[in-house]
Amino acid sequence: MKRIGILTAGGDTPALNATIHGAVVRANQCNIEVYGFIKGFSSLFNRRVPHVPLNPLFTSIPELDPTRGGTLLGASRDYIDPEDQPAIGEIADRLHRLRIDGLICVGGDGTLSGMIPLAEHLPTVLAPKTIDNDLGLNYPGEPDEWERSPCSLAQGGYRYARKRSHVAFDPEQMVNYVTPGFATAVFVSAMGVQRIRTTAESHRRIAIIEVMGRRSGYIALGAAYGQPDIVLVPEQPLDVAPLVERVREIYDLQKNVVIVCAEGVMDEHGRELGAESSSTDPAGNVILSGAAEALRRILVERLGDDYFTSKRRNESARAAIFTRKVGHTQRGGRPILFDRFHAAQLGGHAVSLLLEGRMNCAAILQWDRECGFHLDGVNANDFRDRWGLIHARQLHATFYDPVGMRPSPVGIDYLAPIFAGAIGADDVEAIRHTLFDPGNLSRPYHSVNIDVGKRIRFLDGMPTRTPALDRLRCA
Repeated sequence: MKRIGILTAGGDTPALNATIHGAVVRANQCNIEVYGFIKGFSSLFNRRVPHVPLNPLFTSIPELDPTRGGTLLGASRDYIDPEDQPAIGEIADRLHRLRIDGLICVGGDGTLSGMIPLAEHLPTVLAPKTIDNDLGLNYPGEPDEWERSPCSLAQGGYRYARKRSHVAFDPEQMVNYVTPGFATAVFVSAMGVQRIRTTAESHRRIAIIEVMGRRSGYIALGAAYGQPDIVLVPEQPLDVAPLVERVREIYDLQKNVVIVCAEGVMDEHGRELGAESSSTDPAGNVILSGAAEALRRILVERLGDDYFTSKRRNESARAAIFTRKVGHTQRGGRPILFDRFHAAQLGGHAVSLLLEGRMNCAAILQWDRECGFHLDGVNANDFRDRWGLIHARQLHATFYDPVGMRPSPVGIDYLAPIFAGAIGADDVEAIRHTLFDPGNLSRPYHSVNIDVGKRIRFLDGMPTRTPALDRLRCA
């Protein structure tokens, strides 16, 4: 291969630039040009295909900083419809005119679905990212456990559900043990829990902290590092009576309670607590107005004002219980060491998979007790069910203790290898040298988009490979 493309799709994560950087470093070693496509798949729908050469003369451009969060290429939630053959043909033609020999898509399950139609036209691989850690399998063959039934109310006319599994779980069998972006999101969430705790403790209050996780409770599980009293995940339907009793018990003891809940927490009937809006996001998902607020209303009603006023601690239940969303803070900012290192590894491995001729596959990060973390590749179709859908990986039942409402011993063992050395000394040094730089008070923020914008090229009228560059390759 002489020239490959790379794009970032879906929501941003802290590790995207590190993934791009790893891919470019590997490409430089192999004398391969890398073109970065602006704003994900949307650039491929643009006739001019805005793109940026990321390694002119096989040297990485200075704007490509693996310690910077987000993505210098931009991202969007535009995806390719596998049924739209005319559009796919036009995109394939544009990539051919750009002389792209292979494509790396950096993203999650939506990106994996979106790249599959292109894999029929050129070698295409996925470098995974998602803060939710929901791209992967608890064990090989897990997609085969999904069943579907007709439902007029469900999107697409079918409802999907998992049948009971009889597979003995072992973390070493997990496909894609952890995804870049997750560790940083947990770091931010756990720090948020610790900071909210002191306010709840000082004012004798109950704090409900909402973290991301529509279908998977990995971030909520990891936020247990911040020592919340209760953790609620989407995989375990909420049983209100035991929850209220547990809140009373903790509050009577320590005069404060901190609850972490994932945004997709469900009630006993399987309905999302926060799904009170009829509008949808760009991916077609119902916008969640707030699981934390819904949970607060439940506690206000069940505990009542008398519980707090009788103790002379607060004026009312409404005043005693407050909510906070960590929100997009989880997916922004500088990635911590674990994400930077392994994202770069996966980016470089994606290039290697292209060179090996692996088509329609994903670079993955595996773990076992003997070797620790290591790289591998898997066929993208291994993530799909029999109807071609890719479902979000959910917490395995053994990871969560529904009685204690906290991570189980198995869940703790799962998290330990990820976070044992997740933060490096340079993470702390970066805070010391950059956050309180006196120049920050006088210098305006300089966006990387300004510098990247000066490098953008377009398909119309762009030069193809030059004889000089071809001679350099031969040399």
